[in-house]
Amino acid sequence: MPHPREEVQATVERYVETRKVIDAGGAGWSALAQYFTDDAVFIDPAWGRVVGIDEMKATVFGDAMVGLEEWKFPVEFYAIDGDNVIIKWKQLLPGKRADGRPYEQSGVSTLIYAGDGKFRYEEDLLNMVHVLEEMRESKCKVPDVAMPPKHPNRDFSRPNA
Repeated sequence: MPHPREEVQATVERYVETRKVIDAGGAGWSALAQYFTDDAVFIDPAWGRVVGIDEMKATVFGDAMVGLEEWKFPVEFYAIDGDNVIIKWKQLLPGKRADGRPYEQSGVSTLIYAGDGKFRYEEDLLNMVHVLEEMRESKCKVPDVAMPPKHPNRDFSRPNA
């Protein structure tokens, strides 16, 4: 039985607001940890499957974001279906093209709401080939970036309820 829509929506709205604060430089990515259960699963396009809040803080909210402080990830919209949430966002790199357009990519996150203001799963989807092409074209340098595992766990299965 899904949680009440009002509860899910209130959590999504707080999550989106926290992302806005992060984009504005008012917090680091670890601020999102408050929205996940201790045993949550996070699927990252580069880092693969990350299990548990401590590992999420160290990797997807930590190492994976080092050097990307100038990047922005504004949310365009979200949709809720029971405990399932889809968040559509953009990835904006620093700088502009010669014609003034931003270097940007499209991304989507799917989340599963667990109750008590927390999610138990997030899968981020974006085309890493496009990201790398944009980085080359923009001459974006990412100093001191931590590299994802050479062979990340690509299991994107959703945890059982």
